Amino acid sequence: MSQQTPPGSPEPHTSFLQLWREKNDQLVRQAKVIQDTHLSLRRQQLAQDTLEGFKKLLWGLQGLPAAVPVLPVELTVICNFIILRVSLAQGFTDDLVQDIQRSLKRVLETQEHLESRLEQSLRELWDSVLHASALLPDLLPALHLLAGLQAALWLRTDQLGDLAVLLQTLNGSQGRTSEDLLLLLKAWKPPVEKSDAALTLQNAQSLRAILLTAFAYQQGLQELITGSLPRALGNLQEAASGLCTRPVLVQVYTALGTCLRKMGNPQRALLYLIEALKIGTDCSLPLLEASRLYRQLGDTSAELESLELLVQALSATHSSKSPQLLIEVELLLPQSDQASPLHCGTPSQAKHLLASRCLQIKREEDAAEHYLDLLALLLDASEPRFSLLPCPPGPSMPELFLEAAAALIQASRAQDALTVCEELLSRTSSLLPKMSQLQESARKGSKELPYCPLWVSATHLLQGQAWVHLKSPKEAVSEFSWCLELLFRATPKDKEQGSSCEQGCSSDVTLQQLRVAALISRGLVWVASDHDTKALKDFLLSVQVCPGNRNASYYLLQTLRKLDRRDDAIALWQSLEAQAELPQEEAIRSLPLYLETYLSWIHPADCETFLEEFRTSLQEPHDG
Repeated sequence: MSQQTPPGSPEPHTSFLQLWREKNDQLVRQAKVIQDTHLSLRRQQLAQDTLEGFKKLLWGLQGLPAAVPVLPVELTVICNFIILRVSLAQGFTDDLVQDIQRSLKRVLETQEHLESRLEQSLRELWDSVLHASALLPDLLPALHLLAGLQAALWLRTDQLGDLAVLLQTLNGSQGRTSEDLLLLLKAWKPPVEKSDAALTLQNAQSLRAILLTAFAYQQGLQELITGSLPRALGNLQEAASGLCTRPVLVQVYTALGTCLRKMGNPQRALLYLIEALKIGTDCSLPLLEASRLYRQLGDTSAELESLELLVQALSATHSSKSPQLLIEVELLLPQSDQASPLHCGTPSQAKHLLASRCLQIKREEDAAEHYLDLLALLLDASEPRFSLLPCPPGPSMPELFLEAAAALIQASRAQDALTVCEELLSRTSSLLPKMSQLQESARKGSKELPYCPLWVSATHLLQGQAWVHLKSPKEAVSEFSWCLELLFRATPKDKEQGSSCEQGCSSDVTLQQLRVAALISRGLVWVASDHDTKALKDFLLSVQVCPGNRNASYYLLQTLRKLDRRDDAIALWQSLEAQAELPQEEAIRSLPLYLETYLSWIHPADCETFLEEFRTSLQEPHDG
């Protein structure tokens, strides 16, 4: 159904063609004026009016039979319409595929010998149109622009195979695979538009540069995640030299810093992070990476300062700049997920990172204050509540309370720790079996108590330790005993509900270590109260619960010696000596932070001195 021109007749639609071109150019100029408008509501309305203008113009053009002289203007109008629509929506919509497909079919309709190919797939349509364009050289600039939009859509939807074939056809090359996509993009040379051609919002050369930058950045990030660091470095450097907006350049520089840190080049990494901070947009990403870098370098002060600045940066209100009425690199990038090295998280997650690092490095007062601030932030109505279900990459809400309680105990604020524990139990009381139900089941000697998460037992454990600090042994023993009652009736799950330990610890390991901690803690209270026989039972049970636990064995050995049970003590000492020659498992490092912290409290400081003294005493004569 091609539109033919009789010999000697004027070119069809000559006057209309000029009008259509002028209308397109007017809308393009209007859009560029709108770009400089600062009032966002007014700007949005004007942009929508311009989009509607392109839409009406397109309807008028596509309502006529397809004609070769008109096609360059028609394709330019559809390209401008798509560019403006994508930029206003800040994303690619599904119906854009139909718009592109309709335009390609209009080209084929002008070629009688190709009309049979109208039912082809989109990829096949592109192949037919681009091969036919050799007969229609005036169409090439507009076709390459439309191809650039198709490439952007396929890159955004991860259809890299189709994109590679399209680029091969555009380049007139065959035999390259999608693995050479970066080379294919570099080889693509869109033809320059004629000076009298209809105006475009964005030309094909600009789209090519954006595609090249976006793909290099995506590839670099993916290789950074998979550990292909040299390849990641090359692609990220390619992206950095490309057509980046300021926010994207911050991301690229931060990714380069991450890559170089992992490659063992911290000084070069730091230079990129400094450059990212100088750009002056959102500083969250480079600050987070800087904290990791300083941690790797062992510069604790700089690490904590970076985290404090990160909390401030994430909490600050950033004025959102109106996007350009163009397709930019951001629109082609996938949303950052939690697995990405550039995932920054929320203010509360940054605050937790700061608080937990202070707890780990024994900054007691700072840790306590940061945890209290964090709890206040999370319990405020403006911050989304944490679920009791696992919520990686951070801990669940109950674990946050437990970490806060541990931080307060470590800062000698035991009464505040008790308050935090009570608050946790009161806030979750509706989710737990009633205390009377638990006590009744225990009284009847039920084999298994109603299901109760491990963090409930851990809460009682921390309450017991708080009472120890307050020099209230009776209350401490009561809490430790109730903790043990729950723990010895608990059934471990493959993944404890309400726990999402960052290191992926299993609940059976946590359960075992909680039992050991509670038994040792109660045993130490008995020792301090001169109830050595009761202490002996707890220490003996702790060794049985976790054979090979050196803390439990040490306290048992100390008590056996104190009770003058020499033969048992010697047998246990020999066992300890044999264990010392074996490689030690790093089980503690896979535990939740609150439990790691707790276990550090009950680790005997004078263990090696005592064992050396015991070894010496064995060489002395003993009256039998």
